[in-house]
Amino acid sequence: MSETPNDTDLWLPLDGLAPGFDAFRAPHSSALDGKTFTADMHGHDARVTYSFAEGRIESTVAGGAGFGQASAAYEAVEVADDLFYVQFTPEQRPHEAVSLFIDFAAGTGLSVLTLIGPDGQLPVRVTQQFVPFTIEGHVSPGKLPTPSNNLVGYRAWWRYSDVHAYEHVYLSEHWYTWHCVAGPEKTLADTDEQTTYEVRPGFYVFAWREKVIPCAAVTIADHRDPENLRSHGALFGLDESGTAPVMFTFGAHGKKLSKAEYPAELDPSLW
Repeated sequence: MSETPNDTDLWLPLDGLAPGFDAFRAPHSSALDGKTFTADMHGHDARVTYSFAEGRIESTVAGGAGFGQASAAYEAVEVADDLFYVQFTPEQRPHEAVSLFIDFAAGTGLSVLTLIGPDGQLPVRVTQQFVPFTIEGHVSPGKLPTPSNNLVGYRAWWRYSDVHAYEHVYLSEHWYTWHCVAGPEKTLADTDEQTTYEVRPGFYVFAWREKVIPCAAVTIADHRDPENLRSHGALFGLDESGTAPVMFTFGAHGKKLSKAEYPAELDPSLW
């Protein structure tokens, strides 16, 4: 890596980071094949039906705007019992990526749409939309996924492979800092926008939008044991040419290192 890390023109593009970054990715789960469910999108007059078969997902939409029909190959991870993470890019819209977090036990979930915008879009080229949903037909749906400040103040260490390692500092409701401590981006660091949702007690969807490299990430992390964190996710954005979409999934193992203690009147987790 460059000895002038402030020269962001030398930072790796998304496709330059990809090789080896997925070493700790969980194996694809086929447990959803043959299943169909309909999601009532909270805050939108829309119902989206998802059908899984032979490694492909089909979505059909009734009512509402902003939810397009989709066909795609998908990747799925069973994060915990009856809690699934699904990732796909609609063949009809290659500049979009969809992340679904589905809690069949609670009858709830979260949809995250990651969208590559036009060249020059500020403050970030790649944006994200978050829509909680309930699963139709569930006898007693639980609490919808909600934004959370529970990670604010923590510093955590994440290893994505035997080569790639980063620390995260969760600063506030909207910001976090990443710092590469091993791998091709070693010594680089930045502070970027983030969004955190709690989808089940101890399980958090953590997503961020980078301002230097045109990309965004979505992850789901199990924080129940601070000594043994586990996450699964995807990075989506543009290649080095700035024209072709790139998407790859990954996994990580981590550990919480410390927790900042603030006076109550200054505690960002209470803002």
